Amino acid sequence: MTGTEQAVNQSLAVWEDWNQQGVEKRITLLKAWSDAVEKRGGDEFSCAAAMIRFQCQSAKRYLLPVHEMPGPTGETNELYISGRGVFVITGDHTLSLTALAGQLAAVLLAGNCGLVVVPDNLANHADALLADLTKAGCPSRTANRLPLIELDELTADSRLAGVAITAEQTQVRDVNQRLAERDGLLAQLISETNPSQLTLVGSPSYVLRFITERTRTINVTAVGGNATLLELGSGGH
Repeated sequence: MTGTEQAVNQSLAVWEDWNQQGVEKRITLLKAWSDAVEKRGGDEFSCAAAMIRFQCQSAKRYLLPVHEMPGPTGETNELYISGRGVFVITGDHTLSLTALAGQLAAVLLAGNCGLVVVPDNLANHADALLADLTKAGCPSRTANRLPLIELDELTADSRLAGVAITAEQTQVRDVNQRLAERDGLLAQLISETNPSQLTLVGSPSYVLRFITERTRTINVTAVGGNATLLELGSGGH
């Protein structure tokens, strides 16, 4: 087993527990993370902390509510969100600490695990972000960093739910092609190609790109009056 395969296995092993933590608990944890990041000082970490808080606000608005849907008499139907699995968070030389923080925060808030793969010039700052995430109480293996050299092997892994990338168009196309060549289910590619303004990462609905919708049906008219529960997902991809 390669190191990349082991990293994906470890992320998948903790994913369901993280996904079941619930949006509200994840928001609370990531707010604590933003406080820890801001304490490092400097413009870069201050901007990264602000981006994390922004993603928390978006999650509170878009991910936290459970929507009731109409159904037959004696039946309740609820629409809620769930994570998809494991996402790679990456970028090229245009990737900033703020973009990285936004991508990782959105991935985690939506109930996914993250594998961070960044250029060498951003590696130390990425390690600092991940260290603060652990200090804030995030479970081990929920987010980990891997060397840039492992990106190709990672994106070829059919178990990945998707890739969040900030990069120039050429790099985005290369990653998209590798994802398309995989066997199995299609992976989501969420690409930010405006690193200076972060028009995608900085949009309030960005967190919605990392979720799948699920429905929960409770039928209270079952034989004997016992409630029956049915939960359905959208298939994840």
